[in-house]
Amino acid sequence: NFGKYKKPSAVWEAEGYPIGNGRVGAMIFSAPNRERFALNEISLWSGGPNPGGGYGYGLNAGTNQFGNYLPFGDLFVDFKKGDQPASVSVEDFTRALDLRDGIHKVNYKADGVTYDREAFASTPANVLVLEYKASKPGQFSADFSINSQLESAISAKGPVITWKGTLKNGMNYEGRVLIRPKGGTLSTADDKISVKNADSCMVVIAMETDYLMDYKKDWKGEAPAKKLDRYAAKAASADYAALKQAHIAQYKSMFDRVKVNFGKTEADVAKLPIPKRLEAYKKNPVDPDLEETMFQYGRYLLLSSSRPGTLPANLQGLWNVYLNPPWACDYHNNINIQMNYWPACSTNLYECTLPLIDFIRTLVKPGQKTAQAYFGTRGWTASISANIFGFTTPLESEEMAWNFNPMAGPWLATHVWEYYDYTRDKKFLKETGYDLIKSSAQFATDFLWRKPDGTYTAAPSTSPEHGPIDEGTTFVHAVIREILQDAIEASKVLGVDSKERKQWQEVLTHLAPYKVGRYGQLMEWSKDIDDPKDEHRHVNHLFGLHPGHTLSPITTPDLAKAARVVLEHRGDGATGWSMGWKLNQWARLQDGNHA
Repeated sequence: NFGKYKKPSAVWEAEGYPIGNGRVGAMIFSAPNRERFALNEISLWSGGPNPGGGYGYGLNAGTNQFGNYLPFGDLFVDFKKGDQPASVSVEDFTRALDLRDGIHKVNYKADGVTYDREAFASTPANVLVLEYKASKPGQFSADFSINSQLESAISAKGPVITWKGTLKNGMNYEGRVLIRPKGGTLSTADDKISVKNADSCMVVIAMETDYLMDYKKDWKGEAPAKKLDRYAAKAASADYAALKQAHIAQYKSMFDRVKVNFGKTEADVAKLPIPKRLEAYKKNPVDPDLEETMFQYGRYLLLSSSRPGTLPANLQGLWNVYLNPPWACDYHNNINIQMNYWPACSTNLYECTLPLIDFIRTLVKPGQKTAQAYFGTRGWTASISANIFGFTTPLESEEMAWNFNPMAGPWLATHVWEYYDYTRDKKFLKETGYDLIKSSAQFATDFLWRKPDGTYTAAPSTSPEHGPIDEGTTFVHAVIREILQDAIEASKVLGVDSKERKQWQEVLTHLAPYKVGRYGQLMEWSKDIDDPKDEHRHVNHLFGLHPGHTLSPITTPDLAKAARVVLEHRGDGATGWSMGWKLNQWARLQDGNHA
C-alpha cells in the first residue's frame, strides 16, 4: 500500500497520486471537501512535423514549431453537505495508492458517516473510473465541473460534461465526464452537474484526440467524437463492480509477475505514514518494506504510462499540468526516454516496451531524410529531442556540445534488440525488429571515418552536453559497438545478410578502442583531457558499462577498473536521473553496496 497519507494533497508531483493506462491518466489531489483530477491524454500536443518556426513551446505552437505536451483539463469534485460545502474537519482522513490493485483510495468519517472514494485507470474499458460511496443512504452530494487551460468549449447536458476544442496546429480533442448516481437527484446548470442526496455515484472520464501515429497519414486520424461514441457511454452504463474486477484482473496479470523481499521493517517504523518514513530513511536507511514499495512503484509508473497501442512514456511519463512544461515534456533521446525503459524487460513488463518500438518506427522515414541530408549516410537516425510528429533533426541552437547527437537513433535501436533478447520472439524480430536494427547499423557504419591507419572513428562527435567537439568520443564509439553487435547477432538469428554482417564485423574489429588515461580513468575523448575534479552529471563515456554491454568486470576487468575511477571522480551527487544512471553503473561493477 503506497501512501496512507493523513493529510490532503495539493502539491503537483510531491503530493498527488498518479493513475494511468498508458493513454489516459490523472494526478489525483484529495481533500475532505474537494477532489481534483489533473487529466492527461498522451497524444495532446501542440506543434507539428516541420519546426521551421523554432522550438515553439506553448499552446499556440503551430505545425511549423516543435510544440509540447499539454494538459487535457481538470475535473473538480466539490463535496456538499446538503446545499453547503462539506466540512474540511473530518475524522481519520487517509488517502493511498494501492499498488496491489492499482486503485487510488480515500477514506474518512464525517457526522457519523463513513465515506469511501476509489479511482483507477481501466485498460479494458479505456477510461478512468471513479466511485464515491457513503455508509448511510442519501449522504453523497457533490458538484462536478471541468476547468480547461486550453480555452475549451465546456458544456453539460443530462449526466454528461463535455469539453472540446481545436489547437492551433489543427489537433482536435474532446473529453467527456459521465456521471451515474445511485439514488438522489442529478441536475445541470450551465457547465456544471450537481448530484444531491445519493447513496453512491460512479463517474467515467473518457478523453480522445484525432492524432494518429502514422507518418504516411500526416499524423491525422479519426475524429475524437467518433472514437468516444464507441465506448464512453458503454463504460458508463456498466456495473462498477464489473469494471473494477476487469481492471484488477488485467493490472495484476502484469504487476504480479515480480515480487521482491528485502527483509522486514520494524513495526514502529512500518506504522508511520510515508512522509515520516522518508524522513526517517534519510537519517537511518533501514526500511526494507519501503524499499520494496519504491521498487514496485517504479514498475507501477511504467505500466501506467506505457501500454501497447499508445505513445511511449515522455519526460514526465503520462502526467503534466503545465501549458509550458519543463523541456516541453518531450522525448529526449540522449538518455531520458531510454532510461524510462531500462526497467521494462528486466522487471518483466516487456510489453511496456512496445510503445517505444512503435515510436521508433515513426522516426524511420523522417530519420532517413535527416541521415541523408545532414550526414550523407544510409539508414536513419534521430537527434537530441523528438516530438510526436516525427521530428528527427537537431534543434535550432548552434551549441553543438548538446545539440549535436547523431547517435540518438542507434541508442534507441538498441532497445529493439533488448526486447527480442528478453522475449525471444523471432516473429517480431523478422517482421519488425530487424529492419530497424539493420538500418540503424547502416547509419552508424556510414557515419564513421576510416583513418589512414585503418582505424574507424566518429568525426566530428560529442559527449552529449559535456566538453568539446572531438574526432572520436568514447560515447559515440560505445553506442556504435552496441548497435553493430546487435545487428550481427540479429542477422545470425535470422540467417540473413551474411555479406553485410562481415562488414559490420570488420568495422567493429577496427573501431577505435577504449583508452585509459593518465589518472587511470576511462578516457571520455580521443585525447587525455579528463579533469579528475569534474563532477558533470553526464557519464556518457561509461555507456559501454551501462546500459551497454561492452565493459564488464568479467570480460574487460582492466577497463572496468578505469570505469570505476571515472565514477569515483564524478562523485555520487547529481540530478536524480544522473544518480540513477550511476547507481546502475556501480551495480554493473558488482559493487551493490555503493549502488
